[in-house]
Amino acid sequence: MRPLDLAVILAYFALTVAVGLRGGRGTTTAGDYFLGARDLAAWPVLLSIVATETSALTVISVPGIGATGNLAFLQLAFGYLAGRIAVARWLLPGYFEGEQDTAYARLERRFGPGTRRTASVVFLATRFLGDSVRIFAGAIPLAVLTGWPVPLAIAAMGLVTLGYTTLGGLKAVIWTDVLQLTVYVFGGVAALVVATGLAGGAGAMLARAGEAGRLVMLDLRVDLTVPYTLLGGLVGGALLSAASHGTDHLVVQRLLATRSLRDARVALVGSGIVVIGQFLLFLLAGTAIWAAGLAPAGTRGDEVFPRFVIAQLPPGLSGLVIAGVLAAAMSTVSSSINALASSLTHDLYASLTGRRDPAHLLRVGRRVSVLWGVLLVGGALAFHLVGRRDTPVVVLALSIASVTYGGLLGSYLLAGAVPAARGRDAVTGLATGVAAMLVVLFAGPLAALPGLGFLAPFARLAWPWYVALGTLLTFVVGLASSRLGTRSAP
Repeated sequence: MRPLDLAVILAYFALTVAVGLRGGRGTTTAGDYFLGARDLAAWPVLLSIVATETSALTVISVPGIGATGNLAFLQLAFGYLAGRIAVARWLLPGYFEGEQDTAYARLERRFGPGTRRTASVVFLATRFLGDSVRIFAGAIPLAVLTGWPVPLAIAAMGLVTLGYTTLGGLKAVIWTDVLQLTVYVFGGVAALVVATGLAGGAGAMLARAGEAGRLVMLDLRVDLTVPYTLLGGLVGGALLSAASHGTDHLVVQRLLATRSLRDARVALVGSGIVVIGQFLLFLLAGTAIWAAGLAPAGTRGDEVFPRFVIAQLPPGLSGLVIAGVLAAAMSTVSSSINALASSLTHDLYASLTGRRDPAHLLRVGRRVSVLWGVLLVGGALAFHLVGRRDTPVVVLALSIASVTYGGLLGSYLLAGAVPAARGRDAVTGLATGVAAMLVVLFAGPLAALPGLGFLAPFARLAWPWYVALGTLLTFVVGLASSRLGTRSAP
């Protein structure tokens, strides 16, 4: 490792920890720790949402997708923006009625505590699995840079992040997110400029990519087996975004921490616009790397960008970009730890024990944060051992999240659109939707078993359609359960 790169990385880590600890000063209650005292402005929350949802996966996987394919992945981002607009219009107002401390307190008001706990458990499981993948993704460039084994890189990154997250709470997480986003976007711009220069300039790069069909952005086919089409991006992307930003406590927690409903709407919709630009930046960086001949056939997509940064960027700049990638991964770790601890503390511990003293919940929350930090590191190590190397980590993480997002979104739609629905109807729909989507996710291996060949078509379903199918199943089953219950009531 070059000494200047190492110095930059160490200095950046120290700055990140300092910003996190400073941002978390004055934390005395659970409300301060988990919701930042509800006094955050729109712009840091906006940037924090972007940093959290894309993090290291964007920096690592999306350039790899651009280097090995085309720009069709961007169609998902169009759907992401549409989904955010819908959430801002119809779902967000309900979160600002009263003092709701998690995303699932809203379900308790409509269906009772049992439904809230069920939704929380689904969130905890989904977030644990999805963010374990993200931590694994963030460890890849650290291992490439230092020569460390990936397990050591995972442990080092997880332990550093756990320190300031446990002490500082949500404000520490948000302010470090702002810093981290700034650095890794700068890294993306630097990589694009350098790769374009190596490809002979912007004109030569675009001409070469255009001739090879790598600038194709829209796919108008109607085919549910193709991952990136316009229809799949608009429908699947919108529903995925509506679920992740309207029902996932990781994002809703940030929106609840803003000063007002207006600030929350600005942060949410604005983040969708920024994400489109960010996806385009990293896709083009990958395209430029390919045009420069630096993505040879057979190279794993998730390794294209880290190897380019190390081999082609000058000392110092390379270290800063790698530090930004690692910091982006750390933003996901810290966000996940705080959101998981918040949900477990409020939705399960406080709900089951009846203990709601803010000072007591703060102590519980910090202990639970440590527990989740250890579990996430363990989950990342597990994915390193069993993960499929031919699947980009961004696709793997989104596929896992999509399995349960449909069930959560379907439950919220049931709450708003079916007045006769009860808690057991929502739980029945949610459980059925999640179970069915687990079957879809593993349809390929299951179809090979005797008597289960009928599952083969589901194995070909593209992952952007998972949320749509899960939402439909959850809503239909919950609706049917409510109708049956109404008929049997007399």
